[in-house]
Amino acid sequence: MSKLASLFLGASSDNTVNSPADAGRDRDVFYHLLFVDDEDNVLKSMRRIFRRENYELHFASSAAKALEILKRHPINVVISDHRMPGMTGTDLLTKVKSLYPETIRIMLTGYADVDAVMGAVNEGAVYKFITKPWNDHDLRLTVSLALEQYDLIQENRSLKHQTADQKKQINRLNGFINTHRSQLGRLLVKEGIITESQLEKALLVQSRTNEILPKVLVELGFCDEKTIIDFIRDEHHIDRVYPNEFNVTEALASLVPREICSKNKIIPLKKTDGTLIVAMADPTDIMKLDDLKFIVGLPIRPVLARASEISEKLDEIFGEADKLEATLSEVELIDPTEHIEILLDDDEETDVEELLAAKDRPPAIRIVNAIISDALRHGASDVHIEPKNKYIMVRYRIDDLLQDKLHIPVSMHMMIVSRIKIMSDLDISERRRPQDGRITVKTSSRIVDMRISTLPTINGEKIVLRVLDKNSSIKDIEDLGFSPKDLSKVSMFIDQPQGILLATGPTGSGKTTTLYSLLRRGAKITKNFTTIEDPVEYYMNMAEQVNIKEKIGLNFSNVLRSILRQDPNVIMLGEIRDHETAEVAFHAAMTGHLVLSTLHTNSSISSITRLRDMGLKSYVISDCLIGIIAQRLVRRICRHCVVDDHPSEELMRKLKIIDRKVLAPKKGAGCENCHQTGYSGRIGVYEVLQVDAEIKRMIHMGVTEPELLRSARLTGMTVLLEDALDKVGSGQTTCEEVLRVFGPQNTVEIECSACNKVLVERFRFCPYCGESLTRICHGCRNFLAADWRVCPACGITADKPGIEK
Repeated sequence: MSKLASLFLGASSDNTVNSPADAGRDRDVFYHLLFVDDEDNVLKSMRRIFRRENYELHFASSAAKALEILKRHPINVVISDHRMPGMTGTDLLTKVKSLYPETIRIMLTGYADVDAVMGAVNEGAVYKFITKPWNDHDLRLTVSLALEQYDLIQENRSLKHQTADQKKQINRLNGFINTHRSQLGRLLVKEGIITESQLEKALLVQSRTNEILPKVLVELGFCDEKTIIDFIRDEHHIDRVYPNEFNVTEALASLVPREICSKNKIIPLKKTDGTLIVAMADPTDIMKLDDLKFIVGLPIRPVLARASEISEKLDEIFGEADKLEATLSEVELIDPTEHIEILLDDDEETDVEELLAAKDRPPAIRIVNAIISDALRHGASDVHIEPKNKYIMVRYRIDDLLQDKLHIPVSMHMMIVSRIKIMSDLDISERRRPQDGRITVKTSSRIVDMRISTLPTINGEKIVLRVLDKNSSIKDIEDLGFSPKDLSKVSMFIDQPQGILLATGPTGSGKTTTLYSLLRRGAKITKNFTTIEDPVEYYMNMAEQVNIKEKIGLNFSNVLRSILRQDPNVIMLGEIRDHETAEVAFHAAMTGHLVLSTLHTNSSISSITRLRDMGLKSYVISDCLIGIIAQRLVRRICRHCVVDDHPSEELMRKLKIIDRKVLAPKKGAGCENCHQTGYSGRIGVYEVLQVDAEIKRMIHMGVTEPELLRSARLTGMTVLLEDALDKVGSGQTTCEEVLRVFGPQNTVEIECSACNKVLVERFRFCPYCGESLTRICHGCRNFLAADWRVCPACGITADKPGIEK
């Protein structure tokens, strides 16, 4: 039998054919596999593929028959087709997940069904999916991995029960010992160190936290630790000791469970003449001493030590291994079927059998895999691994904000850094220079690219992992947050036969998501779509997608030149980074192609200046550019806890909001659905510049940004802040979130000459009295700036009839 065959356990049955080597072998474990497909030849193929393995095989030609088999047999793995009459494979596996959650579910589907299946994968109904036509070896391997996951689930369940029982026993002991019977509080009041009201407050806090009274008093600021220590020593004549001076073995310290020692700030120091000497932060509780005597079965002699000294000694005794186990349990996945496979290189051959045989992974591998899995489960866009003086801090960026998730012992730093460098094919010996790399993480349900960046700091190398989820579903353009007016504009952009459309904004503002949504809107079988990215961020069946590989000279400009010979209609270019790429992209737009790309600028108008800085001529920009979408992402108010908001005057002033009545703002109060943040998800804020004939003329003339902005505003363009405040008014986000994203504003204010109200400069008419705030040429109806003396359109001067305010 091969190494691979040794993974398969089971016994012969009517549905399987045992290999001769296994004949007569006594088996007491059966794996039951169920294959569901409406095509008889597929079921026959499955019987052929698995006939030599020791499985109990079951076959069903429909979902209904499969459910009947599931009622009668303990099925371990279900492999189902997607397209079947009646109930589809997706519906079947969703139902199997509900009825038999421990059963591993695999989808067998054609290429055309991948998009439909991904919804089930993301919802957790499908463990893995395999595309037709399949490779027999890969199929057997996938099933073996699935059965390993099944065994892990059972083992996890057993371990969880054992852990739960142990915790119950320790909690009972803790409850037994931690009943707050100390007389210390009364003695401190009697001595005048604290007041009666302070003691009552401290006891109330202690009842909630179960901390010892000295620790609570110090944390509340009612007295300092030295005062308490000196009082106990002098009042009770108890020896004051320093735990770090004692040579305490782990066996001695373990006489009292670690959890009880840590919670009650006690530690066994040594055993003398059958008596256990125990350091305590509060040795005044006589009943607690009796409880300890009951637990260890020895007489107890208490000595006095600070709580902080006891904690430090406990950490020293139990070492980093204890912290490490706590770390691993903290990041343990909720879903035990989540399995990570690190793909270092598409061209690298990996010995799968050796990987399967390696069950005991080193701690660094376990920690890195756990961090990545946990980050993906929480929807993090970035993972920061930051070395500090005493620990490694791991933070996730979720909904644009960093959240502290984990502290790892600093002794693990080099191992974790080396592990990530090996995964991303970086030089592990180079610690003085920044390095960049990437890895592909394949989990049971999706494939995720991660960009790796290292940075030498005074505490060691910091690592940031940028998550790029390839299997994220492409959103409909209507779901991104465009206003009806802007939605109409962007929908017209994708229908243009040629030209260039730019999405602009900082990193992580959703530019690529917007462009893919537009591609999806314009996707037609009669057009050829191509994307060039670094790396590809979304999978799109209708498009040919190319990954940039700078190491071999495969950069944006080179790939774009090659694609122009591939007869494309629409090209999506990940980013215009330099003059060469910009030149090729605009050349493509001039030669009959629609090009979509991104820039890193703050507004739509400033993108034109950025293109000029790259060396493009104004006439080239004006001829090719059809539109610019500037955008940001703001957090969306949680719909489960939305309440009315009353922003402060200072906040309104910073945002230059004159009349709060026009907003009617909302906020999230915080609930379980949003983890008490008040926000759930994000929504886009947009500024859409439609490059019409007038804007083209002004770009060609080389006019400045303020003049371009004025012209765009006069034709109805909504700027970013206005769209953000509109979303505040519609209850989608908050004023605080707008201030966080956009910062304090310095918008110019003007005074209405008729009613003296203070207004924003962009207003054309006073909303209070109706007075016109804009000079208009009655000859051609063109809007005029306040300092213009001549209408540039028709030549009428201010001292002649025709120009009025």
